[in-house]
Amino acid sequence: MARWEPDARGRLAQAALELYLERGFDQATVAEIAERAGLTERTFFRHFGDKREVLFGGQEALHELVSNTIATQPDSAAPMAAMGAALATFAELLGQRRDFARQRQIVIDANASLQERELIKLTSLAATAARALRDRGVTEPAASLAAEAGIAAFRVAFTRWIQDDDRELTEFVSEALAVLETVTAGR
Repeated sequence: MARWEPDARGRLAQAALELYLERGFDQATVAEIAERAGLTERTFFRHFGDKREVLFGGQEALHELVSNTIATQPDSAAPMAAMGAALATFAELLGQRRDFARQRQIVIDANASLQERELIKLTSLAATAARALRDRGVTEPAASLAAEAGIAAFRVAFTRWIQDDDRELTEFVSEALAVLETVTAGR
């Protein structure tokens, strides 16, 4: 086995995604993932807690990114503007991984338990954003509404982006937030 080749985590993630797409998430085993990556099961578990973490890893960093972006917005920024800035920052980062995002979504869409996990992830991210908004002095229910509405806009933008080859995720996020503003203004 080529255990000492670089980027074990990346190779494991790629092998897992390939197997999930070929055979389905439930049918792919950790042993098969490790074998395809040329690594051991032990190495897999050094990088991922379980098979789902291949698809959902990095949540702590995402929560920190959203919190920090909201926190660093000007004091004059409205709650939705601060949320929009956080989503734009996240979109820039995720936009660099369109192929992975597309493949990941195919796997999630084919498995009810992964869909549930995705919703939990988004709910948790909204809670983090709401907390960051409250830390800026935004009161309830405005903080929670801005966070939840922002996440809803992001979901719509993400769905449109993975189906489009020409536009960037940041464009879809900006557009979704603008439509949200129009809808809530009653125009």
